[in-house]
Amino acid sequence: MTLVSALPPTGLPPASGGKSITVQFNDNTLLPLLLGDHDRHLARIEQALGVRLTCRGNRVAIAGDAARVDTAQTMLQGLWRRLERGDSVGRPEIEAAIKLAEIETDPRLPFSDLPAIRTRRGAVGPRSPGQATYMEALSTNEMVFGIGPAGTGKTYLAVAQAVAMLQAGKVDRIVLSRPAVEAGERLGFLPGDMKDKVDPYLRPLYDALHDMMPGDQVTRRITSGEIEVAPLAFMRGRTLAHCYAILDEAQNTTAAQMKMFLTRMGEGTRMVITGDLSQVDLPTGTRSGLRDALDTVEGVQGIGVVRFTSRDVVRHPMVARIVEAYEQRAAAEGDTRREARRSNEQRDGSGGQ
Repeated sequence: MTLVSALPPTGLPPASGGKSITVQFNDNTLLPLLLGDHDRHLARIEQALGVRLTCRGNRVAIAGDAARVDTAQTMLQGLWRRLERGDSVGRPEIEAAIKLAEIETDPRLPFSDLPAIRTRRGAVGPRSPGQATYMEALSTNEMVFGIGPAGTGKTYLAVAQAVAMLQAGKVDRIVLSRPAVEAGERLGFLPGDMKDKVDPYLRPLYDALHDMMPGDQVTRRITSGEIEVAPLAFMRGRTLAHCYAILDEAQNTTAAQMKMFLTRMGEGTRMVITGDLSQVDLPTGTRSGLRDALDTVEGVQGIGVVRFTSRDVVRHPMVARIVEAYEQRAAAEGDTRREARRSNEQRDGSGGQ
């Protein structure tokens, strides 16, 4: 890949900060993969960054605001390097590149190089600024809380880090746990024995494991005890030493359960606690153990807390829009409640006079 020229675009005055460059790609077999069917990848980057991309032959011209042109060039270079390594470039990778274009100005990212989790199935890289922050926290802290909406990769990346450390011999085993709290159904109505009843609650953890290593290896390691997937209730009375322990769906723990899990930490252990405080399934009036823990231990040395937002959602773009809609409604309802309280306080104060 070669930078052919860097000239101001025709008709755009210098004071506007306009810029135009042309990038030449040296492998015509890979170029269609970069452009996408009917140049849809270029069209998506144009829409997201507000630049103009024009492809002629093996050259792509980029024109627009200088800073955005530089961002588009960096994005295309990164995607091209993926193709040269033999990795795929599809819609998910384009969306990830667009999200990661925010990294240079994101105050949550105090590092210049993107982290990566390396398993024998390949490297797992971040697909949003929040994921990059989270992966950095996973590599540097003994205990990490990952808080945020569904679809942000909280559990997936935690399992990837656990598998990477197990395969590298840095921990002896992985312990994956979830509270078995019903969301509208009761365990007693599900068929089968206790294992059959709790396995549906643990299925996302199994799915993540199978993404990181071959299925026969997952089965063998579970049988040998190197990987344990169990409900939170099975953790009581134990000390977890030299392991990577993950507590998923932690918003559905009670304060007592959360304290119990956190105090299982033994020598050489890493812990990750993930959850979404907007999806608590506990009985009304029961305080979430995740919220209680954050109020208690946030700021303690060695504990990292990463909060994801809707912009970190890496599922279908519709999921991010749904999350934003719920967040906006919650914020509006909070404003309404606060305004009602102020009105009541003012009325009570006037009545007292």
